[in-house]
Amino acid sequence: MKLNTADIIAMDDRYRAKFINSLSGFKSANLIGTTDGKGNHNLAIVSSVFHIGANPPLVGMISRPHTVTRDTLENLQATGVYTINQVSADMWKQAHQTSARYPAEVSEFVEAGLTPECVNGVAAPYVAESRVKFALEVREVQNLAINDTELIIGEVVQVLVDEKAITADGYIDIEALKTVAISGLDSYHDTHRLARLSYAKPNTNVEEIE
Repeated sequence: MKLNTADIIAMDDRYRAKFINSLSGFKSANLIGTTDGKGNHNLAIVSSVFHIGANPPLVGMISRPHTVTRDTLENLQATGVYTINQVSADMWKQAHQTSARYPAEVSEFVEAGLTPECVNGVAAPYVAESRVKFALEVREVQNLAINDTELIIGEVVQVLVDEKAITADGYIDIEALKTVAISGLDSYHDTHRLARLSYAKPNTNVEEIE
């Protein structure tokens, strides 16, 4: 099959959304934890989280256009704090349930059967069931004029992870923690690592390091 711009534009809206969302391949599955000004917890699954830099430790994510109420975006802008919680193989169905459109005063934690975990110094809830999670403070929110989405950049200020999953060189073995991936809008996958590879250098073959 060969498709051009006209073919893509001609697609049914829902078909096109699933098609293009699947095109970029596997993505990380994360739950974003926030709290509003009244103390109500909010939880939303997001597959657009990505690394920006290590010093300072910055992580980005994309929020859909703010043309309707976006509790996660509004909460993190109001409080300046949010958590990112990786989804594991024992909670992926509950995580997906958070994508339902609940009223702002309804907690997705309750509706999905997940547990809010409050940690001193962080004014946003973690997901207790998550095995890799971190808190961030908002550093920038940029509107992307090309499609009116919002780029959120946060600085990591706290990390909660099982020390046994961290290797001697700092690599976090997320597969050992049963972290899952997403493709498209609704397909969840466990993973199988092929290998870690040595640092690539010109005129040198890469080698498996584990």
